[in-house]
Order: sequence, then C-alpha cells, then structure tokens
Amino acid sequence: MKDYDTIFQSVSAIAEQIQGLQAVAVVQYTPVVETIIATCSRDIRQIEQTLDGLLDFCCHEQALLLYRRLCRYYFDIDPAATVRYVNAYRELWDSEL
Repeated sequence: MKDYDTIFQSVSAIAEQIQGLQAVAVVQYTPVVETIIATCSRDIRQIEQTLDGLLDFCCHEQALLLYRRLCRYYFDIDPAATVRYVNAYRELWDSEL
C-alpha cells in the first residue's frame, strides 16, 4: 500500500506541474494571438508558429479557445492550411466516443 501512495503522490505532483505549464502557456500566448488579430497580421510564419505552439496545450480549455480563435482568423488568409490545423487538433486531442 505504501508503494501505491508514493506512486499516487508522484503522479499527482506531475499533474499539478502540467496544469501549471498549461496556465503559463495561456498567459504567454494570449497577447500573441491578440496582437496577430488586432494588427490584421498576415505573417503566415508567425501565425503557424503560434498555432504549432498552442496545439501542445489544447487539452486546456483556455488554450483551445485561443487556438480556435486564431484558426478562425487564419481561415480567411489560408483556408487549406487552417483545415490542416483543425485536423491536427482532431488527431491529437479529439477522442472518439
């Protein structure tokens, strides 16, 4: 039983660290997404780098909202690339019921 408690505590600590990283990612990516949209940026490289980075955190609801918002914005610039990002999200995070 002692081994189980130790493992549980270790896993719980890792989960807390992951949640902390997700929160930091949202704080850091929010101004980037806001700036891209507010300035009507058409810098494909910056948009795609931002989407690539956000994709890692899309299990966090606020990060997913940023990702979706940027995808909607990017769709008017490059619909085909946006579809690839939507599919990448689905492959990585969307579960089949």
